[in-house]
Amino acid sequence: MSLFKTDDSWAGLILRVGLGGVIFAHGAQKLLGWFGGHGFEGTMGFFTQTMGLPWLVAFLVIIGESLGGLGLIAGFLTRFTAASFIGIMIGAIATVHWPQGFFMNWSGQQQGEGFEYHLLVIAMSAALIVIGGGKWAVDAVIAAWLERGERDPGQPVGEAA
Repeated sequence: MSLFKTDDSWAGLILRVGLGGVIFAHGAQKLLGWFGGHGFEGTMGFFTQTMGLPWLVAFLVIIGESLGGLGLIAGFLTRFTAASFIGIMIGAIATVHWPQGFFMNWSGQQQGEGFEYHLLVIAMSAALIVIGGGKWAVDAVIAAWLERGERDPGQPVGEAA
C-alpha cells in the first residue's frame, strides 16, 4: 500500500470530507478560538499547565486537528493524517475521557464527556488508512505524478517496464 495510492471511490470522499470537517471545527476552536473555543494561547495553556502535556504534544494536537482537518478534506496525506487522528484520539481517551465512560454527556448528568465520539473518529480514520482518500483526493494526483516519475522517460504511458 502506497502512502498516496487511492481508488476513485465515493466512500473515501465521504469519509474524509465528513471527518475532516468535524476535526477541523475542533481544531479551529483550539487554534483560532472559533466556535466557542479558547484559541491557541488558551488551549496551549490548558494542555500544558492544567493537563501537564509537553508543549510539543499540545502544539501537534492543535496543528494536527486544524491543518490536518483541512488537509483531509482536500485528500492530502490522507493516510498519514488519519493515522495522526488515531493517535490524537487514543491520547484524548487515555488522558481525559476514559473515566467518564463510553457515552457522551448528552443529558448533563456526568462530570465530562465519554469516549464514543473518539471511537468513531478512530474507526473512520482506520477506514481511510485502508482505502485512501477516494474520489477527488489530492493524493491521487500525487500518486499519478510519482508513478510517471518512476517510469523510464522514453517509455510510453501505459506500457510496463
